[in-house]
Amino acid sequence: MIRVVLPFHLRKLARMEGEVLLDLTGPVTLGGVLDAVEAKYPNLRGTIREHGTLKRRAFLRFFACKEDWSLEPSETVLPPEVLNGTEPLMIIGAIAGG
Repeated sequence: MIRVVLPFHLRKLARMEGEVLLDLTGPVTLGGVLDAVEAKYPNLRGTIREHGTLKRRAFLRFFACKEDWSLEPSETVLPPEVLNGTEPLMIIGAIAGG
C-alpha cells in the first residue's frame, strides 16, 4: 500500500483527512502515483501538476525517503520503502517570502 501525505490546503480541497492510500501494481513511478491521486480526488487535478504539461506546480515539492524528488522525471520508479508503505511520498507546500 502506497501512502501519500498531502499538505493541509490540498487535503481540504479534496475533502479528506489523513493520508492517501493507493494500491498500485507493476513498476510504480512518481507520475503514476500522481495520476492515481488525481484519479481518486479529481478536485486535485491542476493543483499538484499543470493541466496540459503535467509539470509540477512551482510551490510544491515531492519527498521520498527524506530526499527531494521534485526534479525527478515522472517515469522515475519510487524507492522500495515507498512502494511497501514503510515511508510515504510527501507532497509539501513550499514557503516563500521575505
